[in-house]
Parts: sequence; structure tokens; C-alpha cells
Amino acid sequence: MKATVSEIVAAHRDGSAKPEQTALECLRRIREHDDPAIFISLADEDTLFTQARETAENPALPLCGVPVAVKDNIDVLGFATTAACPAYSYAPKKDAAAVARLRAAGAVIVGKTNLDQFATGLVGVRSPYGVPRNPFNPALIPGGSSSGSAVAVSAGLVPLALGTDTAGSGRVPAGLNNIVGLKPSLGMISTSGVVPACRSLDCVSIFSLTTGDAWEALRAIAGFDETDSFSRSYRLGEPGALPPSLVISVPRAEDRKFFGDKRSEAAFSQSIELARAIGAKIIELDISAMLEAARLLYEGPWVAERTAAVGDFINAHPEDIYPVTLEIITGGSKLSTVDAFRAFYRMQELRALARKIMAQVDALMVPTVPAAYTVAELANDPIRLNANLGTYTNFVNLMDMSGLAVPTVFADNGTPYGITLLARAGEDAKLLPIGRAIHAMSGLPLGARKIPQSEPAPVARCAADEMEIAVVGAHMSGMALNRELTSLGARFLRAVRTTPDYRLFLLNGSPPLRPGLLRVGRGGGAAIETEIWAIPASAFGSFISAVPAPLSIGTVTFEDGAVVKCFLVEAEATRSAEDISVHGGWRGFMASQSKSVYPSFR
Repeated sequence: MKATVSEIVAAHRDGSAKPEQTALECLRRIREHDDPAIFISLADEDTLFTQARETAENPALPLCGVPVAVKDNIDVLGFATTAACPAYSYAPKKDAAAVARLRAAGAVIVGKTNLDQFATGLVGVRSPYGVPRNPFNPALIPGGSSSGSAVAVSAGLVPLALGTDTAGSGRVPAGLNNIVGLKPSLGMISTSGVVPACRSLDCVSIFSLTTGDAWEALRAIAGFDETDSFSRSYRLGEPGALPPSLVISVPRAEDRKFFGDKRSEAAFSQSIELARAIGAKIIELDISAMLEAARLLYEGPWVAERTAAVGDFINAHPEDIYPVTLEIITGGSKLSTVDAFRAFYRMQELRALARKIMAQVDALMVPTVPAAYTVAELANDPIRLNANLGTYTNFVNLMDMSGLAVPTVFADNGTPYGITLLARAGEDAKLLPIGRAIHAMSGLPLGARKIPQSEPAPVARCAADEMEIAVVGAHMSGMALNRELTSLGARFLRAVRTTPDYRLFLLNGSPPLRPGLLRVGRGGGAAIETEIWAIPASAFGSFISAVPAPLSIGTVTFEDGAVVKCFLVEAEATRSAEDISVHGGWRGFMASQSKSVYPSFR
């Protein structure tokens, strides 16, 4: 079975695989994986085969024969809906709206996945059906509440799964399982047929290995539903190229909370550098209003929405409810109407502050999880640690934002960490190229099966008032003279290699050390690593006027077909210079040198 949605659909269309084969291989993998806590119920072979064979009759369908898992608080005809509470179980009379659209797009429903009971939790351990094993480390929580769906995708059991996301349930488990989690704008996907948690904040979310796969699923199931009073009409749009002047905000230092998890803190710092590497301008902003809103979700009247949704059942069946879930949901009845209105007024003020923040940037980037906890740690402190996990997720639906979680870093112990990109409602398509570019820049494999990435990254481009310039030495990012570029407002676009027509030399002269790039023609050259930057056209002249001899600005060709102005050196200056082309570029050369030889660069 192919790994991604796009690969599976392509194989079904070209005849190299049949949907029936893919479906049965999916079922085989689930059995072989041998974790009964991932799925609460599974389709039998005959039913699965019949579903798949029907999709094979129309290979043009966008999700032709794609196996999908569905969180068990979403109705699927032919399966019981339990919300991870056996006593609550019922047989739905029809598919939830999102599932019906999945089927219409050609998807094959494999089974229903485990969750934190009644979707109450971000941990993935609050279920009588067990705790799905995190495929990276069984001691680590899988994240919730959509635990089974996320683990099923990460482990390669299905390429696509539906979850729900009220306070982070479609993002936290994505971050802890090295997969993509798309939390669409509120009302973009119908919640008709979904067991409510907080009806005003609930949404159906999507798990996949790539951003492209998540987008294909969103295209298939998004749309206004007149049977859902919370449904909204959006113009979905299409993901395009990266914005020409991409601005990403991150929380200022005093708003960054990691609760002692140094690996998570380091991972977020590395993620910021990945965002810079795709050409983003990074600015720090005060997000204290959002963090206050996050606390209100569980400390304010929105808990009472959970009580309104399932409180009557819970009061009648307290012995059937997971203890922590019982404590949280019954707590909603203690809140007064006065408390509610005070919180609503304050939330409106916080939303206004958030709108001002988001108007300044293309996206806000936050850690998906501030800390990664073990199952044992959660058992000792279930409510506080769960609250910690929602630090950067709880406010998103309250603030009416769209979100996309993507993997970025493996810590030194193998724990996956990621970031979530946030934008205003209706701007889901805007997040896709940014998330795709950061994910590609990370170089991480897909899921827990460590499948190499193959989805092409979007290319950053110059704005109309900018010019491209390539640099090969100390002006590269992180190097000694890079500030000469950034002080002029230049921004990184991409790393690329020249065509194999050039040699790189270490020039003679006083520090700082400088290389020289010389065109020698095919047969005697090498591909040299460079960086391409966008510089304001108004600053281009002042920048090149400061270029000292024997360097000059000329035209260089690159492996990706680009032709860009770049630093070059006069041939005469290379006669007594050391040829350092063997290192592949200036970074490779500098990495080969010891501190004692070139202390000014270390």
C-alpha cells in the first residue's frame, strides 16, 4: 500500500493497484500492528471489500479508494457511535455530513478510532478502551482527544483520518505523532452527526502525513450544510505560492511557556529558524490576550457547554464515566449566569485584541505542545498537565482562527515536536503553502514509519519592489556579514546550488575571510551551495557599491533553472588562492576548519 493519499489515488487511477487490494492491505496492517486501543470498531473484510470495489468504478473521484479512519464521536452508518463510553453507544441512522461527503469523494471507511471519553481531554489516556501506543515511544502519551485517529495515521495504518477539535484535539496528537493536523475554520466542515462537546466551538479536523493530503480531504468535505445551525459559507480558495513578503509572528519571550520541557523549548527555537529559512520575516508579538483566552476555556463558562451536551446522560450513569471526565463535565453546573456574561464580555475584548495582532502578519506560529508527557506523569497529575497541553491550542476556536499543525523537529531522544500556524477564519488556504514549506525545510520523514518526504515545497518569490541576489560566503544566513543584507531589509528566499560550472576559492587578504566564485565552464566545475535573497530594489545599488575588489556582481546559473545576480571574483585573484570547491560551499569549508585556525568565525 502506498503511503500518502496522493500516491494511493494515483496508483488506483493508473491501475498499478486496486482499491480492493489497498483496503485489505490496510486491514492487514491494523491486525499486524496489534494495538487494540487504536480502533474501537473495524469494518469486516467483506464490507471493506464491497466499499472499495464500488469506488473502483469511478477512478476520477478525488479520494478514490483511500482508506479513512473516523473518530468515534462522529456518526458512521454501520458502526456504533460510543464517544468512548460503552453505555452511551447508539447505532446512527445515517452518516455524519462529513463522512457522507468522504464517501461521495471515494473514500473507504475502515473503522472508528479511540478518543478521550466524550472528547474531553488533550491526553489520549481517558478511555475505557485503553491507551493507543504512541508509535515513537510507548511511554509517551499519544495526545488527545483524537488519539486513535492520530496514531493510526502516524503508524501507517491509514493515510487519512478524521478527528474533532474543540480545544486542540486535532493538533496536540498531530504534534506528538509527527503528522499533519488541519483544524479548519469554525463551520467550514459540518458538525451534523458529531457528538457535541462545546457546540459553539466544535469542528471536524483532519489528520494526514502531508499538507497536500489534508487539503485534498478538506476540499472533499468542506461546504455549507443547512442542517447544521453552526455551519458557515466560506470561499475555500486554493493554496498558492508563499507570499512574496512573508511575515510570521511568534510569541515574545515572556509569553513562551514550556513547563520545564527543555527539548520542547529547543525545538521551538529550531522551528523559528526553519521559518526564517523559507524566507519569513519573524517578529515577536504580545499574545498575552490569547493566553488569557486559553485559560478561560476551562476556567470559564464554556465548560458548561459540555454539561449541556452530555450532562443528563452522565448524571444518570456516573459509574460508566471516566473519573476525570466526570469531574470536568459535572463541574460545569457550578457556574452562574453572571459568571457566563462576565466571561463573554471579557472574551469579546480579547478577540478585538487578537484581531489587531493577526492584522499585522500572515500567520502566527506557536508550539503545538509546550511539553511532552508520559502516561505515568499524566496519571499522577491529570488535570494540570492536560491544561498545560492546551496552552497554545485552547484559544484558537474562541478567537475564531484557522490552524495547521506540522512537524518540525525530532528531539535528541526521538520525541517529535512541531508547530502550529494560525490565521484568521477563512484563511485556511493561506496556511497551506507556509506549512508545506516549513515541513519540507525540516527534512523530517513522514509519520512513524519514517517515509521520506516527496511533496514539493512552494517556492518563495520576490515582490514587485525587490530584486534577487545570490550570496556564496559571509553574507549567507548566520554568517559574519549577513547583517549587511538584513539591515537593508533583505529576506532569505531559498538555498540552491549552482550548475556545475563554477569553482570556489578562499581569497587571500585580511579577515573577515572571503570566498570567490569563478565560472570555469562545464568539465572543470562543481555545483556550489548558495543562498538567494530578496533585497529591496531601492537598496540594491548601495549594497553592490560596497562590494570590494576583486569581487564583483555578475550573473550565475543555478540547478533549479534560475539565473540570478551573484558575487563573482576576477580570475586573476584566484591564481594564488586555495581552491575549496571540494567542500561544496562556504558552509562546508567553514565546518571543516578548527577554532584555532579561524577563531573569528566560531
